Amino acid sequence: FMRALVAIPVFNEEKYLREVLEQTLVYPVDILAVDDGSTDSTPAVLKEFPTVRVVRHATNRGYGGALRTAFDDAIKHSYDVVITMDSDRQHMPSLIPDFLQEIEGVDIVSGSRYLKDFEIDTAAPAGRQRINGLVTDELNASLGLEITDSFCGFKAYRTSALKRLELSEEGYGMPLEIWVEAACKRMKIKELAVPRVYVDMNRSFGAKLDDERARLAYYQQVIDRAFDRARIRVGCGMHGRRNPRFEEASL
Repeated sequence: FMRALVAIPVFNEEKYLREVLEQTLVYPVDILAVDDGSTDSTPAVLKEFPTVRVVRHATNRGYGGALRTAFDDAIKHSYDVVITMDSDRQHMPSLIPDFLQEIEGVDIVSGSRYLKDFEIDTAAPAGRQRINGLVTDELNASLGLEITDSFCGFKAYRTSALKRLELSEEGYGMPLEIWVEAACKRMKIKELAVPRVYVDMNRSFGAKLDDERARLAYYQQVIDRAFDRARIRVGCGMHGRRNPRFEEASL
């Protein structure tokens, strides 16, 4: 029997949060919502679900900051597995059993929206798909990975693996830091096909990161910083050469 925690980072998600929690409560897992300083009615919605534990950040720390809080909580409470899932209906709670099954024998199961097609797939915003492709190619080239989706937030982690990850990024780029850490520490990684569902095509990344070139440059900085730290700590060098398309696109 695995003790599993579903961790849901939340920031101003009053529109869809209730539906997501209702669908998640069907499964035999504990649920943690990390309210990352919401200013809408999200806190009131969370109070409607007394069995959902809530950790609230007084101010917005960012997606990476919310995930790090969830990881620390999972370790503190001795869960075997933590599944991260967004609260905007992009991730289907019905796939929770699949993640729990696939985590057997591996450290990280990462959802992929590009591993196969589903009837319910929606078209990805062109800019976001392009950046995902560039970053994914870069990670595969430099880390020797074979992933197809570097940014899907629907993931399952063994808590024993989380204890080995040394993370510092607070923003949207934190998943890239995870890839570098996981590859350098030779963790076992598997992808699980998940539907590609975009509910809000114009979702903001905040301030200057809505500019695609600025966002790509930020992602490159996150990868470079993660490599620099890994090189010092575990002697991890890049597996291959940098992807020139990635570097040119972010100039």
